[in-house]
Amino acid sequence: MNPRPIRQLVPAFEVTEGAGVTVHRSIGTPALRNLDPFLMLDHFSSDNPDEYIAGFPDHPHRGFITFTYMLDGHMEHRDSMGNRGDLKAGGVQWMKAASGVIHSEMPQQTNGLMRGFQLWINLPAREKMSAPAYQEFSAAAIPELTLDGARARVLAGELNGTRGVIDDPATDVRYLDVTLAADARFTLPLSDTYHAFVYVFEGSARLAGEDLATHTLAVLGTGDTVDILAGAAGARFILVAGRPIDEPVVQYGPFVMNTRVEIEQAFADYQAGRLVQARATMTGH
Repeated sequence: MNPRPIRQLVPAFEVTEGAGVTVHRSIGTPALRNLDPFLMLDHFSSDNPDEYIAGFPDHPHRGFITFTYMLDGHMEHRDSMGNRGDLKAGGVQWMKAASGVIHSEMPQQTNGLMRGFQLWINLPAREKMSAPAYQEFSAAAIPELTLDGARARVLAGELNGTRGVIDDPATDVRYLDVTLAADARFTLPLSDTYHAFVYVFEGSARLAGEDLATHTLAVLGTGDTVDILAGAAGARFILVAGRPIDEPVVQYGPFVMNTRVEIEQAFADYQAGRLVQARATMTGH
């Protein structure tokens, strides 16, 4: 067993998105532009409706996937492909924007806590102009495992023979939400051919002998195992891993392609009303 160390610690910092919503971003910052195949990680968390009620009105995407995990609250998704999602606490949504989608994400609550994550996952060049697709699953559909002192929700990928509900074939993403009791340990075999990170959002933990602060993303180094020990108050974190694409990344705002020319084409298509071309497929329950 060769535990994967921490290669880099990236504190999340505040960014304003949508119609004025504050999010805490760790991937997609000057400190960590991307972690192939991951392009961005935003953590949103507020119990003040003035900070989230304006939501994320219609905006375009091309060339990648959005993976949204709702911890608390209620958000409605609508897109140009005809999908209408009702994302509530514990639910997940995977949207392959690919050739082009225009969508909105709007809060369906006027008070209370709204909390969750949005992860952007790159698409290989062969998939960037493919037809969009959509997967959404409620909290009840997500498998949950109880281990020694740990509870793990398997959103994507596999854990101890249990597969998550989201399938991301291009990068084989594994996405776990793990809750640890005080001083409990979580150990997971994880090949270093996959890039991976841990983000603690409740409590405290240690990984490979180093402290993991809340709201700080830990990029994992090389090894074959992840070994995390919770602090005295327990811990809750997401553990995400994916197969690198190893292709050039050219990103400008909501478009992620392989060349500058393709980015310019995306803007031209959006301005001319050509961004949306194909009808999406939807799965989930």
